[in-house]
Amino acid sequence: MPRTPVTGNIPVSHLPFSPAVRAGDFIFVSGQASVDDAGAYVADDFAGEMARSMANVERILGAAGATLDDVVQVRSYLGDMAFRDEYNELYPDYFKEPLPARTTTSGGIGSLKYEVDVVAYRPSSS
Repeated sequence: MPRTPVTGNIPVSHLPFSPAVRAGDFIFVSGQASVDDAGAYVADDFAGEMARSMANVERILGAAGATLDDVVQVRSYLGDMAFRDEYNELYPDYFKEPLPARTTTSGGIGSLKYEVDVVAYRPSSS
C-alpha cells in the first residue's frame, strides 16, 4: 500500500518525521503538542496546551480531507496524571459519539502538559 505524506498549511517540526501519512484510507497523525507553525513549544495551562494540540490535529486532518469526526483511535499523553480529570472533562469538546478507541498514559513527555496522536479513516477521493 503506498504511503504519502500529508502536506499543506500545517505545523511542521524540526524533528525527523512527517506530521501525517496517508496509507490507503487511513491517516496517521504524528504526535501533536502545543507548538506554533514552526514547531516551537508554546507553554500554557493544560487546557490551553490541549486546545493548541487539538487545533494542530484538526489542521493536519483538514489538509488530508478529514475531520475529527473521522478519527478512529486517539492516543493521549499527559505530562502528569494530575491532569487526568481535566482531560476527561475536555475530551468531549473534541470527540463525539461514537467515541474513538482511546489510550491515555502519563509522563515521559518532558515539559509538555499534553501530546496526542490519532488515526483517522477517510476514504480517499482518488
